[in-house]
This record gives sequence, structure tokens and C-alpha cells, in this order.
Amino acid sequence: QVQLVESGGGLVQAGGSLRLSCAASGPSFNMNAMAWFRQAPGKEREFVATINWSGGSLYYANFVEGRFTISRDNARNTMYLQMNSLKPEDTAVYYCAARIANLATIYRSEYDYWGQGTQVTVSS
Repeated sequence: QVQLVESGGGLVQAGGSLRLSCAASGPSFNMNAMAWFRQAPGKEREFVATINWSGGSLYYANFVEGRFTISRDNARNTMYLQMNSLKPEDTAVYYCAARIANLATIYRSEYDYWGQGTQVTVSS
């Protein structure tokens, strides 16, 4: 069974940075493509970024606008999201997701495993 645990969230001022981590445990062959999603209060969970096993395939949501970088360290079974130039509208719970297939996808229904989320709050 795959378990995903996010960390690194917190309160930051607009323009600041945070680095989120997603530590994965369980069969590594079940954690090929991985992704970050986020959910703000009263809104649906939305795609942020995704990465395949090798890191050679990356996709970002349009709102990222070059501010975020997704990466992974397979030796450590950890995925990261470096977030810079944060805006108040980035405030949300950020979730880590993983899927057995290695095709990076933006669709949340195609991910097999989810973490519990980490809160990111950006003050103006």
C-alpha cells in the first residue's frame, strides 16, 4: 500500500517562498507519475503540476506562470514543489498524488493515491 505524506506548508507573506515535500512509502513501482493538486476553501481541487518517473515529462497549470518548480528524488522516494513569488490566491491545501502508470496527467481522477494535504497560507 502506498502512503504519501506532505510537509512544508505554512504561513508566508506575498512574494515569499515555500518548498513542499511529499514523502512516499510502499512499493515504488506503484509511484510512477506524481503530481501536486490544491484546493482552496469553497473550490474544487485543481491541478498544479505533474512529473513522470524520470523527471523528463513536466506539466504545470497556467496559473503557475513560472513561479513553481516540481521535482523528485527517486532514491529518497520524495517529490518536491518549490514555490516562489507566492500570491494570496495561492492559499490552499496542497495535496500530493501518485499513479501506477508513468504517464504524467493533469486529471485528478487518474491518480491512484493521495496524501492528506498541507496548508499553505499567503498573506497580503
